[in-house]
Amino acid sequence: MRVFSCGDWRHRLALAGFLVIVSLQFTPLTSYAQNLGQQPATGQAVQGQTAAQPEGAVLNLVNWVGNVIAPVGAALAVVMAVIAYSQGRGVARWAVTAGGLLVVSGLTRLIEFWISNGTAGVQ
Repeated sequence: MRVFSCGDWRHRLALAGFLVIVSLQFTPLTSYAQNLGQQPATGQAVQGQTAAQPEGAVLNLVNWVGNVIAPVGAALAVVMAVIAYSQGRGVARWAVTAGGLLVVSGLTRLIEFWISNGTAGVQ
């Protein structure tokens, strides 16, 4: 019994190539995605800092996870829950994943708020 036929291998290779081409098309968008005002600022994490500084790089990572990755992942998990429901399968794992990603997004936003407002120290 053969696990992979020749057609499956070709389809997987074609899909992998297609995904690489599509991801390369989005590279310019990601380099200009950060906007700190009127003009896009590439190579800068936050105003007054460069991406080479550790503070700017960490804040940039937290912003990216909290504002982009987690909400998009939650939306995709909701779509998968709808698809699973339409096919009669369980939706709990997708719903829990979506909720967890929204919690991660909210917590990173909360930490960002605490950092930006807590620079004066605890009084």
